[in-house]
Amino acid sequence: MSELSPGLQQKKDWKLTPGAFHRLLNWLDEGTDSAGQKYLEMRRRLVAYFDRKNCPMPDELADQTLNRVARRLEEVNAIEIEAPAKYCYIVARFVFLESLREQKNFHLLDEVRQLPRETISVSPGEDEDKLAQQTILDCLEKCTRALAQDKRDLILRYYIGKERTKIENRRVMAHDLGISVNALSIRACRIRDKLAACVRQCMGAA
Repeated sequence: MSELSPGLQQKKDWKLTPGAFHRLLNWLDEGTDSAGQKYLEMRRRLVAYFDRKNCPMPDELADQTLNRVARRLEEVNAIEIEAPAKYCYIVARFVFLESLREQKNFHLLDEVRQLPRETISVSPGEDEDKLAQQTILDCLEKCTRALAQDKRDLILRYYIGKERTKIENRRVMAHDLGISVNALSIRACRIRDKLAACVRQCMGAA
C-alpha cells in the first residue's frame, strides 16, 4: 500500500498508545520541538475542515484523523511527504467520506425504525438498546449493499439531510430522473419496503 493511501477503514481494535502519540508529535514537528503546538494547530485546522463540511462532530472526526495518522506511522515508521499537513488532509478526506456513508445509513435507519415494530422483529424496548440498534444497522447495511446499484444510490441519496435540505435534495433528484417528486417518493417507498423485509429476515437469522 502506498504511503499516500491511508486506507478506508480504521482498525477498530487499534488504540493510541503514549509511544504512538509521541511519534505523531515528532512527525508533526518536522525536527523541531514545538511542545505540542504543531499538534494543536493541526487539530484546530482539521476541526475547521470538518466544520466547513457541515459534519455533526468535527472534533471527533479530527481526532479520528490524527489517530489514523498515528497508526500509519506506527505501521511504516515514517511517512515520506513534503508536508505532514498534506497527508493529514488526505486522511481527513477519507474520514469525511466514511462519515457521509454512516450518516446516510443512520438517516435510512431512522426511517426503517419508524415502521411497525413487528416489521423488523424487535421486542418492546429492545430498539432502545445500543447492541440491538447496531444489529439493525448491520442488517440494514448488508441489505442496502444487496440492492441494485441504481436503487442503492437512489435510497441513500433520498434520505440525505434534514427538513429544507432534504426537501431540496429530493426536488433535485426528481428533476435529474425526469420524474415528479411524488413519483420519486413512490419509488423510494418501494425500495424502503424491500429493505424492511430484508432487515426483518436478517434480524431473524441474527
